[in-house]
Amino acid sequence: MVVEFKDLPDSARVWIFQANRGFSEDELNEIKPKINHFLQQWTVHGKSLKAGFEIRYNRFIILGLDESQASASGCSIDASVHFIQDLEKEYDVDLLDKMNVSFKNGEFVAYKPLIDFKKMVKQKAVSPQTIVFNNLVNTKQEYKDYWEVPMTESWHSRLL
Repeated sequence: MVVEFKDLPDSARVWIFQANRGFSEDELNEIKPKINHFLQQWTVHGKSLKAGFEIRYNRFIILGLDESQASASGCSIDASVHFIQDLEKEYDVDLLDKMNVSFKNGEFVAYKPLIDFKKMVKQKAVSPQTIVFNNLVNTKQEYKDYWEVPMTESWHSRLL
């Protein structure tokens, strides 16, 4: 069952997929119904899952799952990964590469390979207060509180 992302409980599990580029409005108009369709079909052991999604900054796809009704299993998680891989192929975009960093550069969201971001830290091209996106958050509450934070409040602080 698909619900509005905002209507998912704060305990909902989240998965964040960051794109290596922003999606165009035309692409988003195609992608949103595809995600909606996937979530309508998303099941665990034949049972429908209560899930929602949102897309932020035309770059991040956030899937949320209310696990109070049914938890994701290995098969249902695999199904979501296969769906994301299909989007990667169709739109020639990277969504699963976790070795990249997204951060705010003024009003824009920048995307760099981790090794380049480390160089930027050493060169002081980014500061401890640079806003980074912590895609390792696990719940909607963590997403709301700790996804978009200064580097000092994220795993990125290890790079300082």
